[in-house]
Amino acid sequence: MSEQGAGDRSGTARSAAHGWGDALVAVLAGLVAMAVTAALGLWAAGATALPDGAFPRVVAAVVVMAAGGTVDLSGDAGDLAKTHADLSVLPLSVTLAGALVIAAGFLRPLRHRAVAGTRELAGWAARVAVLWALVLIGLSLLARQTFAVAVGGPTGTVISDVFDASPEVGFRADVLLTLVLGLIWLAGVLVLALLVSRAAPLPARLVRFQESVRPAAYAMVALLLAYVVLGLVVGLVVAVTRGHPAETFAVILLGLPNLVWLAFTLGLGASWEGRVDGPFGLPVPHVLDSVLRAPDISTLDVTTLADADARSWWLVVVAAVLTLSAAFLMAVRSPARMPPWQHAVHMAVGLVLTVLTICLTARISAHFGLSLLGIGDVDSSLGGQVSLRPRVGSALALAALWGLITGFLGSLLGSRVLRRGEVAG
Repeated sequence: MSEQGAGDRSGTARSAAHGWGDALVAVLAGLVAMAVTAALGLWAAGATALPDGAFPRVVAAVVVMAAGGTVDLSGDAGDLAKTHADLSVLPLSVTLAGALVIAAGFLRPLRHRAVAGTRELAGWAARVAVLWALVLIGLSLLARQTFAVAVGGPTGTVISDVFDASPEVGFRADVLLTLVLGLIWLAGVLVLALLVSRAAPLPARLVRFQESVRPAAYAMVALLLAYVVLGLVVGLVVAVTRGHPAETFAVILLGLPNLVWLAFTLGLGASWEGRVDGPFGLPVPHVLDSVLRAPDISTLDVTTLADADARSWWLVVVAAVLTLSAAFLMAVRSPARMPPWQHAVHMAVGLVLTVLTICLTARISAHFGLSLLGIGDVDSSLGGQVSLRPRVGSALALAALWGLITGFLGSLLGSRVLRRGEVAG
């Protein structure tokens, strides 16, 4: 009777460790991290001056986009003049803040265990997913607003005075699509958390894969976070020494990973193409804006950046040092019996998947225009576009090459280090 009672209490304790209370804490902590990061970034960008008390709705829209959701833009300027706008961008600073906090909350009840059942992990993830779905629905319903667009120039005067219409632009989150994409985003965060954490348990049938997958996953996450930390240091120095601290902090709090992970791919030799046109542009260093602000689509790589600023070649040096460091970290976390060629393959696969993720998440597309009687963008002061997209094929090929080389070298360097669990001869 005593043993049965002890077993019941043990089962109850395990169930409580994966209960709705802990799931609620994990989800709310992630939501707070994302909302605070977005609010501070938008405050630094001056969004508190938006009319009609729209600031909370804009914050909700940014969090929706950061969680993988979609926000549709719409416009109107009467029967004869039409506005049109679209926006596709992921504020990765907000995304990263939420992912780190939710992952930590998801892993906390699982620590200090070697193995967990598939049903147990699925049930724990499902609790988090149900609560996160409710958060996504609430944010989507909040993220909707319409603004009047200030007009200027001859076209704006004609529209306002003759046609008695003022251009308006609004945004509205797509509830269903946000729910689907947001849950896919959450699934990616939870799976990556299980892959990266050494202390997290895996189902028994997957344990044999952890020696090949976990070191590479950990190394890739460490590489990306190292770039974020380095970018944060540079951003703080720029804020202190070059003025415009509010603009710099807005970039840090909303899009720092967008910039530094782009710089990582450029350091590997990847090329992007894009264009900045009109009165608005990317909140990026001047050298990047100058390369992209051209009459036609521009190619963005280290060479074109170096033509404007020779210091851009340091991107290659930083990428080489940090990628080799990641390969070394992967090697020392892998079993000593693993041969160098296998390290090279694991590093190549990990780096290709990492660069692919950057290519999918760091791209930008934004356009706003106004047409009068169906005629295009009639005034450049009322329209503009920003685009930035990668050349994926060449980027992945270069990532594979870098992975093979640094993985092999990292293995050779790691062979001199005593691994965890080994005993010195």
